[in-house]
Amino acid sequence: MKIGILMAGHAPDPVRRDKGDFDAMFTRLLGGRGFDFDVYDVENMQFPSGPDAADGWLVSGSRHAAYEDHAFIPPLEQFIRDVIAAGVPLVGICFGHQIIAQALGGRVEKFGGGWALGRRTYRLEDGGEIALSAWHQDQVVALPEGATRLASNGFCENAILAYGDRAFTVQAHPEFSGEIISAYVEARRGTGTYSNDMMDQAARDAPLPLDTGRLGDAIARFFKTRVAYV
Repeated sequence: MKIGILMAGHAPDPVRRDKGDFDAMFTRLLGGRGFDFDVYDVENMQFPSGPDAADGWLVSGSRHAAYEDHAFIPPLEQFIRDVIAAGVPLVGICFGHQIIAQALGGRVEKFGGGWALGRRTYRLEDGGEIALSAWHQDQVVALPEGATRLASNGFCENAILAYGDRAFTVQAHPEFSGEIISAYVEARRGTGTYSNDMMDQAARDAPLPLDTGRLGDAIARFFKTRVAYV
């Protein structure tokens, strides 16, 4: 099964040198499940020929905000709508989660409560919990028509969403291991964007267990069966 990875951004240089870029992280997350991958640098305006160029699509994270004025955002939103209309399964992670919601009529904003960095636990709608790495301030604050909430926590109400059998999106980063979070902390420390306390806590939590394999299974299952659950 061919999965097209739409790179809406790239990992910071120090992280990329040591851990690979987002496409490498997703390849590791979904490896061994019968997928092949094509990569499109949509941030730099490299777009697929159409929704049928792959059997499934995955929109990555990005340093950009979905609501910002960048050349790649309008055509990416249109491609998302085309994929939804074509019925090709679509997955979004972090920025991908946000831009899919925005493209379909939802609203994304910078959250007044600040940043979520490092390991976070989310409540599933069935009563369970899942632990994943996060690195974001923007959030989906209003759901588009047809979206169903699958997970949330006190910081992020719309943490995992499903759009019937068309799309499955996650605000957190299942592709980020604790080692990758540690690399992000080292790369971003001292930039003035994050408090030292937040960075220290993210570093302390990095060795704790994560449910990345479970989310990898959920994404793979959605691509193959179009059933979205965690």
